[in-house]
Amino acid sequence: MIDYLIEFFAVVILVIIPIYLSNSLALVFGGKTPIDFNKNFSDDRPIFGPGKTIRGAIAGIFFGSLTGIIVSVFIPQLTGYLPVDYVQYAILLSVGAVVGDIAASFLKRRINIERGKSVLILDQLDFLIGGLVIGGIIFVPSILQIAFLTVFTFLMHRFANNIAFLTKLKKVPW
Repeated sequence: MIDYLIEFFAVVILVIIPIYLSNSLALVFGGKTPIDFNKNFSDDRPIFGPGKTIRGAIAGIFFGSLTGIIVSVFIPQLTGYLPVDYVQYAILLSVGAVVGDIAASFLKRRINIERGKSVLILDQLDFLIGGLVIGGIIFVPSILQIAFLTVFTFLMHRFANNIAFLTKLKKVPW
């Protein structure tokens, strides 16, 4: 039982690290040129909006991927709980987290939800879903791990966004 719990949480941690860092550091290092270059879609609304920037996307993917290298070098025994190369997996998780967040912005613009307005579930889980889908190209956590990640991420996202709001990194607490 102890071995199962260690493996369970090792995989959860290995999934969380690049996904969370990609999502949060895209916000911290974002700014400047929007990914959509301020262009509108065929519905005359922004494609993604000004909050999704090239610098933020690159920073998010870079730092999330870098954690794969750091963990592989400094804690290789942890990565042994995965049947795949962790650096490759961290890159896919990081790309997926950023793509998931961008896809959610695209969807919100299509259903005419203004930037900064919260959509329950979508705003809290977009980056996790994106990371799991693209990371799933080479490894899919167990259904229990995914359930744990979903509940934990939902709660942690609410907590982290309140901190980002209080520190003026975000204009709204969601």
